[in-house]
Amino acid sequence: MTGTPVHDVAALADRFPPGFTFGVASSAYQIEGAVAAEGRGPSIWDTFSHEPGRIQNGDTGDLTCDHYHRWAEDLDLLAALGVGAYRFSVSWPRVLPAGTGATNERGIDFYDRLIDGLLERGIEPFLTAYHWDLPQALQDRGGWVHQSIVEAFADYVGLLADRFGDRVRTWITINEPQVFAFFGHAIGRHAPGERDWGLALRVAGAALAAHAVAAARIRARAPDARVGVALDLNLVEPATTSEEDVQAALLHRAIRQDWFLDPLFGLGYPERALAAHREAGHLPDLDPPELPGSGLDFLGVNYYTREIVEADPGSPFGIRVTTGSAGRQTTMGWEVHPDGLRQVLIRLHRDYGPPSMVVTENGAAFADPEPGEGVAVPDFERREYLAAHLEAAARALAEGVPLSGYFAWSLFDNFEWEKGFGQRFGLVRVDYATQQRSLKESGEWYRSLVQQHRAGE
Repeated sequence: MTGTPVHDVAALADRFPPGFTFGVASSAYQIEGAVAAEGRGPSIWDTFSHEPGRIQNGDTGDLTCDHYHRWAEDLDLLAALGVGAYRFSVSWPRVLPAGTGATNERGIDFYDRLIDGLLERGIEPFLTAYHWDLPQALQDRGGWVHQSIVEAFADYVGLLADRFGDRVRTWITINEPQVFAFFGHAIGRHAPGERDWGLALRVAGAALAAHAVAAARIRARAPDARVGVALDLNLVEPATTSEEDVQAALLHRAIRQDWFLDPLFGLGYPERALAAHREAGHLPDLDPPELPGSGLDFLGVNYYTREIVEADPGSPFGIRVTTGSAGRQTTMGWEVHPDGLRQVLIRLHRDYGPPSMVVTENGAAFADPEPGEGVAVPDFERREYLAAHLEAAARALAEGVPLSGYFAWSLFDNFEWEKGFGQRFGLVRVDYATQQRSLKESGEWYRSLVQQHRAGE
């Protein structure tokens, strides 16, 4: 790590302006459990995780961190961390078991208690409406390509705004549409497990349109709301300086990132990616969705690693991607590349000019040791990862990037999608057999950073 040493917390905290938000993040399916409790309907991840061979070790989100029943003690943990904000997601099938129609008031009550509990502890709620857990009832009708999906999503988000808009100021409509569109519908690694690029592109278009309509619903019901979307935006670099690798990297970024960024900022779909999809026979006549009222109050940036791209005629789209091998790697196989966060933020500021940006996810999975009696779980690698990336965020701020917040991923070790419980990202360790929570040294370090920043305001 370069820059501010991991132990020099005060110096690092001083590099963030007064009012900067430090928070932690999670998502409903990854921590809540209670998948059949009090009227919740099944989601596509319930179905997918119970299909043999889909998830490592046959893990499911049936119980995970049991946050649904342990929310009060979990909010006390948040308060002990001292963070100013908590990013969580609402489970669509918990509040609307069929995706549309009758509201499950017991599900609404859970989020009412959660939001009130956060505010009572002085923690601002950042609400994500969709973090991949589509109601299975909607998937049975066509999922994200059903003709009424955009209106169904807007109605769902409108319900949330009606119920929570008096207390929730910051809203994220959708988390990482690239992942659920492409990993879920083109690559098959995520729910619902489809492998059809034409289908995936239709899902992506529907997600963009759904964001726009939902953002308008939120603003109509909560005029003071701040509305954004969170995108998966790693650094993309060519493997070499050859023209072939440079063009391959630009194409990969256009397919994975600019396909969503360009329409959100009024630029339509990127021609480079359109040409590649036409050549591959994926919906050659695809038109960008109409996005009236989709303007972002902030752009959420989820950053984890660097993606190295080289030209490879034998690979899809003629490109081969690795997650870097020049430096240390997390147990996910992702290179630790902190300066990539700075570079991504500067590119977004230069190319798109969002009025504000928030790092809505940033974190790392490492093989943590078992907790000792009465001591924090030692996880120096995660502490170093967080410190290095916060150093990169501070440099981006110094270079004029309008960055207003940073959320560590994640509050807890949790269900890591197709990886199951084998990957631990949390600032808090969870013993899944006993549900015991144990603060890690990274959590203690993050708490000290937040305290130092608050003391300097």
